[in-house]
Amino acid sequence: MERVRLATTWFGGCSGCHMSFLDLDEWIVDLTAKVDYVYGPLVDTKEYPEGVDVVLIEGAICNTEHVEMAHRIRQRTKTVVSFGDCAVTSNVVGMRNPLGGPEVVLNRAYVELADVNPGIPVAPGILPPLLDRAVPVHQVIPVDHFLPGCPPCPERIRMLLESLLGAGAAPTGRLIKFG
Repeated sequence: MERVRLATTWFGGCSGCHMSFLDLDEWIVDLTAKVDYVYGPLVDTKEYPEGVDVVLIEGAICNTEHVEMAHRIRQRTKTVVSFGDCAVTSNVVGMRNPLGGPEVVLNRAYVELADVNPGIPVAPGILPPLLDRAVPVHQVIPVDHFLPGCPPCPERIRMLLESLLGAGAAPTGRLIKFG
């Protein structure tokens, strides 16, 4: 049996969904018998690989780097899962949206709330350009499955992965909401 190539990543979020993934505890050992974990914060791979079967994307899309990466992921992945409420709805990250555009948000974060050295970072490449609004993943790329929760509980993550592994991790052509 060919092993499923699994990836995880996060954009604008807190990594709570990845922490919930780690709360799968012993089942992660069973999972490693069925998958190759090819990209994510637990793997020292710098470039998102080709031929990924399933990716769990945590977090809202907030900046131009997220947009580019989301398109790269969609091109290289069979099944894309919006993983957690920030990826599904933009949730907490989207709370910046009513504040105004990027300038207002950056000023609030780096100037108004700074304790030391207030100022927006300007060195090239240090801060990717923010989008006008933080948006859920499906507003940038097609998503195959939604796994809501803040964060999703480990049991729901396991249920989704078992379902996808049992189906060979092929896209269904329809959106399925777990929860």
